[in-house]
Amino acid sequence: MPFGSVSTGPVLAGPVSTGLPASGPGLSRRVPPPRGGPVRSGLVLALAAAAVLGTVSAAPAVSAERGAGAGTVTAQARPPHTGHTGHPYGTGTGHADGIGAAVGTGATEGTGGTSHPYGSDRAVLAGLNRHAHPLRATAPGDQRPAGDLAALARTTRDAEIIGFGEVTHGSKEVFDVRERLFRYLATRPGDAAVTTFALEQPWSTGVRLDTWVRTGEGDLRTIMREEFQSDYTSWRTEEFHRLFSWMREYNRTHDRQLRVMGNDIGDIGREQYARVLGWAERHRPALLPVLRERYAQLLALPAGRDARMKALTGLPPAQRRSLAADAQAAHRLLSGTGTGTGTGSESGRVPARVVQEALVISQMATMYSLDGAELHRFRDDSMARNTVWWQRDTGERVLAAAHNGHLAYRSAWPQQYPVTQGAALRDLVGDDYVAIGTSVHSAGFLARPETGGDRREVFDTGAAHPGSNEHTLDRVRHRDFVIDLRGTTGDRATAAWLAAPRPTFLVPATYVPSVMREPQSLAEGYDVIVHLHRAEAATPFD
Repeated sequence: MPFGSVSTGPVLAGPVSTGLPASGPGLSRRVPPPRGGPVRSGLVLALAAAAVLGTVSAAPAVSAERGAGAGTVTAQARPPHTGHTGHPYGTGTGHADGIGAAVGTGATEGTGGTSHPYGSDRAVLAGLNRHAHPLRATAPGDQRPAGDLAALARTTRDAEIIGFGEVTHGSKEVFDVRERLFRYLATRPGDAAVTTFALEQPWSTGVRLDTWVRTGEGDLRTIMREEFQSDYTSWRTEEFHRLFSWMREYNRTHDRQLRVMGNDIGDIGREQYARVLGWAERHRPALLPVLRERYAQLLALPAGRDARMKALTGLPPAQRRSLAADAQAAHRLLSGTGTGTGTGSESGRVPARVVQEALVISQMATMYSLDGAELHRFRDDSMARNTVWWQRDTGERVLAAAHNGHLAYRSAWPQQYPVTQGAALRDLVGDDYVAIGTSVHSAGFLARPETGGDRREVFDTGAAHPGSNEHTLDRVRHRDFVIDLRGTTGDRATAAWLAAPRPTFLVPATYVPSVMREPQSLAEGYDVIVHLHRAEAATPFD
């Protein structure tokens, strides 16, 4: 489910295994153990399902649809951002217009204004200008001005997982600049390369896309039509088709292969059950009857994604709890017999990939048995754990693509969305995760109308309001730019401005303008910001 989709159901009692070992077979040589620190439950920016932050004008659709549309984290506390000073999240005096307003100055958006506690608003802008690196192109095929990409790539340094968020689920230039960075990082030599593109899609979707980019098996548009349905229609665009096509062409001529993985748990394709059951049939036939019984109710759901997700959410709460209990039991059965790299019955071990696929089935069924904040907490935690598992199993660096609301560290709506994927990733791997957020002064975007359904329409944010983060960022001398927020510590006024919450665009998959004006602290949300002056709506197909 993309950011802005909601599923409901009662709360299921009882723990669920995470399936993420601290060490053992498949652990990447490059990933250190999680950082130390006090244990806490995650409390940061939330996932998915409904809207949050944004200074969005309540503009109507400007055109009709253009196309067809593991357990709770018990984790270490996130270490503070290196180089940041000042306010904990949530402090500040509110939504007053002006660069310094949220830290109590009342300054207006201009070159003058009431003085900031660490200097004038002019000092804030001067600091932003000092730290901003121009982004000279967004088109992914434009690799010529490599200096700007190198500056962006340096912000990720040795991070094993790079979260690159999207401020909307449907803006072309946001998708473009992320693809441009991925192409650049994918072609770096040796360990500098980032070779996996992780997507806010179900695990089984990732397997189909990964197979296609490596082998060309099947037809890409057909795969995207069948997989990007229901709550996942946001990515059925020409921009994503171009990305996967480029990955396929790259793989034709290079030994080191690019990969796709889906880290989400909103649905499971039938072929995933077949892989688990097929392994048991070949190597552990004694387990097969029990596994078939545990998966029987799930396999009785309709075959197509849209129909299956609707049928699942329409089941009575008690039946959803029963499905979850069965899927959890199947995972325990496989994980309890040991995991390893052996694939034959003689090894006496269940391959780690088989156990992981069983875990994802369990995660999906468990999520639909939960409700409200617990559902969202569980989903983002699971997405983080699945991404970390993949990185440790493959040993390759990952660029994770999802909404800003998933990949940031702190929630704009903690009462409903208490934990984000970004917070869980930082808790799991420490500084080996870097969060990049995107910002726009204005953007066209595809979204589903508030009335519901799968139809997508084109909306527009309008220009950022005075007093918002974007309004000030757009006064930086570069039209589009990158700024590493961790490097601003020497500019006290700028660091304090970045730390203070103020209205920020965060546009969900469903257009709900009434919930898109919450405050966000950029410094508490991200390590890096990519700001674009203007983005247009993405191009859907079918």
